[in-house]
Amino acid sequence: MPKVINIEPTPNPDALKFLVHPAILKAGSRSFKDFGAAVGDPLGSCLFGLGKVTSVFYMDRFVTVNKEPSAEWSDLIDPICEAIEDLRLPDNDTGEAGGQVTGGDSAAVLERINHLLDTRIRPGLAGDGGGLEVISFDGQTLQISYHGACGSCPSSTSGTLHYIEGLLQEEISPSLRVVSW
Repeated sequence: MPKVINIEPTPNPDALKFLVHPAILKAGSRSFKDFGAAVGDPLGSCLFGLGKVTSVFYMDRFVTVNKEPSAEWSDLIDPICEAIEDLRLPDNDTGEAGGQVTGGDSAAVLERINHLLDTRIRPGLAGDGGGLEVISFDGQTLQISYHGACGSCPSSTSGTLHYIEGLLQEEISPSLRVVSW
């Protein structure tokens, strides 16, 4: 069973990052924006069941929980830690798939894009308790979704989005567009 080894603030005052050991996922991530989306996920449903939780995002070694602005962290931290520490995931859990691709050469381009995101973008977002998922790529437009602390943070929907687009235009194609879903 995992243990919460530290709790870190994020740039978003309504999100906390709970560091866990050992890893709770082998690969990928999970993100839920409401209780309905978390049905079938033991951790997600349990955390939403606590009330006052507005989103849940987790990767291998951390869980980010967003709360309602009116909720107090002092009322939520202990129940969140208990939910995480009671978690049991199947051995074969590998998290999310890679995103929808349309077009023949798009798969190879998407692989390069994901490599850049994995090496230059996702580590920084994870450091702040967030992440991003590729929703689709049609050869010219990459559609992404922010998760965790980044999901409701204004800087992710402006500055980070522009940085990602600039990086991909420089490394992949000057005509590539990035939009947030």
